[in-house]
Amino acid sequence: MITIEEIPAERASEFWTIQFQYLVDDGMLETEEERAYFSGGEYRGHVERLMLRDPDKLHMVYFVRDGVRIGASMYCTYQSEDGKCLISDFWVFPEYRGGTGHACFEALTAYTKADGAVYYVLNYSKEDSHRFWLSNGFADDGVDEYGSKLMVKGRGQIGS
Repeated sequence: MITIEEIPAERASEFWTIQFQYLVDDGMLETEEERAYFSGGEYRGHVERLMLRDPDKLHMVYFVRDGVRIGASMYCTYQSEDGKCLISDFWVFPEYRGGTGHACFEALTAYTKADGAVYYVLNYSKEDSHRFWLSNGFADDGVDEYGSKLMVKGRGQIGS
C-alpha cells in the first residue's frame, strides 16, 4: 500500500534537491538556462509562497511504501475554482520503477479527492510520460500557452 507524506513549506529544501536530480537524470532539463532557473531562488521562492496560500495551496508530497519514500509529486488543487488538480511534478525514484507509478497515482488520486479534486490536468514532454498517463486514463487536451502538451482526466470524460 502506498501512502502520502506531506512536505511542509519549511522543509521544501529537501524536495528541491530530489527534484533537481530527477529533472537532470531524466533529461527534463536540456539547457544551462533551464538548470539555472529550476535551481534558482526565483522559481523556488515562488513555489514556496504558493505552499502558504489559502485556498489553492500547492502541495509537495512523498509516496511512501513500507516506510520507504519511493517517489514524489507536486500538485495544486484549485478549490476556489472548479476542483482542477494540476499535477506539476510526479515521479517514482528509479530504483522503484516498473509498475509502481500506477499505485502511486491511485494513492495521489484518493488523497487529492479527499481534499476537493474533481479532475486532473498535467503537461508532459517525453513520449514515455505520455504513454504512462494514457494508461492511467488521461486524454490529450491540446497545448498550453508555452506550447507544452496537455492531458486531462475526469473533466467531461466518459467513465471518469
